Amino acid sequence: MTESSRAKEPFEFRSRLNLTLLTGIRARDLAELLENLRAVPGSVIYHHTHHFLVQHQFLSPEPPNDFAYWVSNILIEERLGEELAAVDILQFRSIRELRDRLVKIIEAHLERAADVRAAPPGMEFQFMRSISFVLATGEIAHDLAEFRAALGRVSLSSLSYHMFDARLRLEAGDNDFSKWFEKSLDEAGLAQAVRSLDPYTHTEEGLRRRIVGLIERRLRE
Repeated sequence: MTESSRAKEPFEFRSRLNLTLLTGIRARDLAELLENLRAVPGSVIYHHTHHFLVQHQFLSPEPPNDFAYWVSNILIEERLGEELAAVDILQFRSIRELRDRLVKIIEAHLERAADVRAAPPGMEFQFMRSISFVLATGEIAHDLAEFRAALGRVSLSSLSYHMFDARLRLEAGDNDFSKWFEKSLDEAGLAQAVRSLDPYTHTEEGLRRRIVGLIERRLRE
């Protein structure tokens, strides 16, 4: 391809800083967990599912979300923990849809449960939320070659913002890179290749290398 092909709109790399705050909301058992899941802000759901996976993606096997961990290891409800851990975040286009799925799983379990265990004192589920501050990086790309170079320079927080936050927390339904490739560069094939990557099966640095590799292959064509 022609490396000098200019984008209709430049891509501006942004980054973000996350601040984690306690909400003061706790759950001692599944009934309270369910009640609070229905009511807490979306930023709380995000923190305990998506944000947890991004932070701990270097672990193997792939870790569960916070809800699954607490249910399995504190309440010792292994079957329910497995069901919650099996929820695939990539299936959901919004926090609202993800919340609904978690709620339905716990509701179904409570309907068939003979009793409800309570967490030991001091082991209650502590609901937390993430607050993000979005920052400009100063990196701007006008074509694919510039994008590839900038992607190699920006922080992993920038990569995470454009690949994770944009898709789920901001409810864009797609990562920022694929949207720009498709809409500003008419690179539908590259956009789909990046969109098809499962970001939760790579470290952030590994994900960066995969995207850079896809771009370099396209530039050589």
